[in-house]
Amino acid sequence: MAEIRQLRYFLAVVEHGSVSRAAVELHLSQSALSEALRKLEVELGVELLTRGGRGVTPTAAGDALITAGEEAVRSFDAALAAARGQTGRLRVGFEAAGAGRLSTQARARLIARFPHVRVEPRRYDWGGEVAGLRDGECDVAFVWLPADLTGLQSEIVATEPRYAALAYEHPLSGRDGIEIDELNAEPIMWTRRAPRYWVDWWAVNPRPDGSEPRWGPENENVEEMLEQVADGSAYCIVPASMTEFYARPDLVWVPIVDIDPLRIALAWRERDANPLVAAFAAIVRELS
Repeated sequence: MAEIRQLRYFLAVVEHGSVSRAAVELHLSQSALSEALRKLEVELGVELLTRGGRGVTPTAAGDALITAGEEAVRSFDAALAAARGQTGRLRVGFEAAGAGRLSTQARARLIARFPHVRVEPRRYDWGGEVAGLRDGECDVAFVWLPADLTGLQSEIVATEPRYAALAYEHPLSGRDGIEIDELNAEPIMWTRRAPRYWVDWWAVNPRPDGSEPRWGPENENVEEMLEQVADGSAYCIVPASMTEFYARPDLVWVPIVDIDPLRIALAWRERDANPLVAAFAAIVRELS
């Protein structure tokens, strides 16, 4: 996803018809602006500008981006304007590693832009952030899908591949990658605290061969789960961010190469009047 900064650069170049004139307005060197535009084109996989002796003009893909880019910039600026000068607090729900570094970076950027706002992270276990939103315990949340988001606004902001967490001495711990059916005979950690559809999705139930996972010990939270994995009682399946945020010497994380990645949504209550919610959502879009 393009950052707001990149869209501003692109729109300035289109407006001026010149990289050099846009660079002056943006207080950038021409080379820095050209490189930023090149990276945007690489990220989107299309050529946005036609460069010629008389300046630059948008391609067909560039023309399509102009309208969408202008709307994104206007929405972002409106959200920040609504929140500017705000005091109070924003409570951000998450579970385990949330959306990884995106969660932390988004909170940090909101604090930097609105220093009079208190940003409070609220940790939940196994899908509890959705109930936290509905009960008013948090204002916005990073939600691990699948989840019932009925009555909530949401948008996908990140995806993460999934890994098997194994004890250090596990026979599969030295592999660069495994298929899910290789774990069929192994007990898997699970919990009664989450909806059954959520448990089944994480456990990949049923498996590609139609079998049911071998259910192992139960747990109440992430820490209990990883303790039992570390002592060899079972394995568990986790998103990529947990391999960084919960790194420990007695665990090994092995990519599972043939299952769907985790999708992470940012969610908030419909018609929430708190302008900080819109500002936070705009920042997450900028970073994601």
